[in-house]
Amino acid sequence: MLRYLTAGESHGEALVAILEGVPAGLKIDATVINKELKRRQSGFGRGRRMQIETDKVHILSGLKNGVSIGSPIALLIKNKDFKISKLPKVLFPRPGHADLAGLLKYGFTDARDVLERASARSTAVTVALGTVCKILLRQFGIEISSCVLSVGGEKTKEGMEEKIRQAINKKDTVGGIFEVVAKGVPPGLGSYTQPDKRLGARLAAEIMGTPGVKSIEIGLGLGFAYQFGSEVHDEIHYSRGKGFYRLTNNAGGIEGGISNGENIIVRACMKPISTLMNPLKSVNIITKKPGAANVERSDTCVVSAAGVVAESACAYVLADAFLEKFGSDSLRDIKDSYRNYLKKIS
Repeated sequence: MLRYLTAGESHGEALVAILEGVPAGLKIDATVINKELKRRQSGFGRGRRMQIETDKVHILSGLKNGVSIGSPIALLIKNKDFKISKLPKVLFPRPGHADLAGLLKYGFTDARDVLERASARSTAVTVALGTVCKILLRQFGIEISSCVLSVGGEKTKEGMEEKIRQAINKKDTVGGIFEVVAKGVPPGLGSYTQPDKRLGARLAAEIMGTPGVKSIEIGLGLGFAYQFGSEVHDEIHYSRGKGFYRLTNNAGGIEGGISNGENIIVRACMKPISTLMNPLKSVNIITKKPGAANVERSDTCVVSAAGVVAESACAYVLADAFLEKFGSDSLRDIKDSYRNYLKKIS
């Protein structure tokens, strides 16, 4: 139902996205998108680029008087730091980055040709299109949020900030774990009929597409491996007021690839950023002689920002599954279909 493409480089002229499949009749306010873009740029441990860029979205198409008309929505975010053709070559690829793998794949002689697109700068426009999906989901009472659970193994706010300070002082970086929660998701999104239709698989693919995310779990996740089935499966209850419900949510809101009406809970690990101010060992791609990896302007910790990006990834998947279930042409028709469904399952 929904599909998108993004384009743009870290130091290119702009970032662009085209989102197709948004139903007609949805009011889309650019200020709502800009607030989400600001959230992505926030968080303790962000780098100097965040002081240069003040991301603002320009909606190029798909709206009339601020309301969607069913045609593709084009979004543009300009880069203030536009200097891609003036930057020096990068000859010492960074461990942990796409630099070397990209060079080998495409046959480049400058890692700049890889890192400009592989950069997490591209997630700015991902957040923009994901916010459009959030706006749609809010029409049906679905809200998505994220939080940081730990940084460098520390779980308190004070401990996490201290870990980031240590990384700054060491000219190092640090990663952590974030959680995304989607509330108000109805039962019935996704399907068990094919692997690529399973809601968990779709969420995992989209969130793992975020640069730097190295693992993901839904609900209890790895915790399922350490307990008996009787201890982890969520018992089913029913009341006239609630309908079917659970007292626990170890499944994370998804069973058999389908949402079950409970909150969808996803946790993911964001690795430490690959660019270190005190760089690791590398090899010159031309001379093959050893040396220090290149240093690019970067962040110290982006776990909070990764959570915001993952919210958008989650919003896209849930919006896609929602339109798949309830129709996709006009918002009014979708609302009618949704009301009838809720009445039926109640």
